[in-house]
Amino acid sequence: MADEKTRNRLKQALLNIDTLPAMPATAQKLLALALNTEQGELQMLNLIAQDPQISAKLISLANSPVMGAPRKLNKVADATMLLGLTRVKSVAIGNASMSNLSRGAAGKYFKPQDLWLHSMTVAMVMRTIARAMPRISRPGEDQIFLAGLLHDIGFMALHFIDAPASDELHHQLQLQPDRPILDVELETLGMTHCYIGSQLARHWHLPDEIIAVLGYHHAPYVEEAAPDNPLVRLLSLAEKIAPNYGIAEHTGEIPEEYEWQELGIATAEVSDICLQACELAAKTQRL
Repeated sequence: MADEKTRNRLKQALLNIDTLPAMPATAQKLLALALNTEQGELQMLNLIAQDPQISAKLISLANSPVMGAPRKLNKVADATMLLGLTRVKSVAIGNASMSNLSRGAAGKYFKPQDLWLHSMTVAMVMRTIARAMPRISRPGEDQIFLAGLLHDIGFMALHFIDAPASDELHHQLQLQPDRPILDVELETLGMTHCYIGSQLARHWHLPDEIIAVLGYHHAPYVEEAAPDNPLVRLLSLAEKIAPNYGIAEHTGEIPEEYEWQELGIATAEVSDICLQACELAAKTQRL
C-alpha cells in the first residue's frame, strides 16, 4: 500500500512536470522530419549517426532473428535498408526518449533494458495484428512503432522521479503476477504508469493519438480513448496476446471476439495471429 509520503511526492513531481527532462533534441528533430524527400532521409541518417547508442540499437535490431537479415550488418545505412525508413525513425525516437530518462543505476526489480524488450515486443505484435486489418483503417507503420515503443514510458518517468517507488512497484508486480496491473499500481503508488506517461507526453507535445495510447492502453473503451483512434485498441490487444516478456504487465483480460471485429479482423485469422505473436515475442527477446 502506498504511504501518504510517497503519494504526495509523486503528485508534486507531476504538478511540476516542467522539472522532468525535455524531450531529447535528437528525438524532437526526428519527430519533425518528413521522410518523403531525399533531404529528409539524409538528415535522419546524419542525426542517427551522431548518436552511438541509437546506432547500436538499430544495428542490433537489424541483426536480430526477428528481422531475418541474410548477413551480419555493421552499418546504420545497411540496417536502414533492411528495416525501412519509417521503422528506423520510430525506433530512433523511442530509444532517444527512453535514454534521456535513464538516470542512475537500474533498480533491483526495474531495468530499462527489460522495458525496451517489452516495448519492442509489443510494437512487433501490433504490426502483426495491423497487417490483418483492412488497409483503409490500418495505422501507418511509423505510428505503430512509435506507439508501441513509447506506450510504457510512464515507467521510465516514474523511475526518474522516484527510483525507490519504481522498484517497489515492479517488486509488487512480480509478487502478484495474476493481478491486473492497474490495481497493483493504484494500491502501490496511488496512480498508474498510464497517467504518468500521458502527462509526460503532453509535456513533450507528442501527437494527440500517441498521448491517447499512453493514457488509455489499459482502458481502451473509455470515451477519452478516442474511438476513431485504432492505435489505442490495437495496442491493448497486442498486450493481451503477447507473452509477458521483459516486464510483468498482466492485463487481467483475455481478448473478446468483438475486440478483433472492431479492428476489422476476421475470427478465422485470430489463431494464426496469436501464434505469430508468440513466435515474434520469443525472437524479440534475443535482441
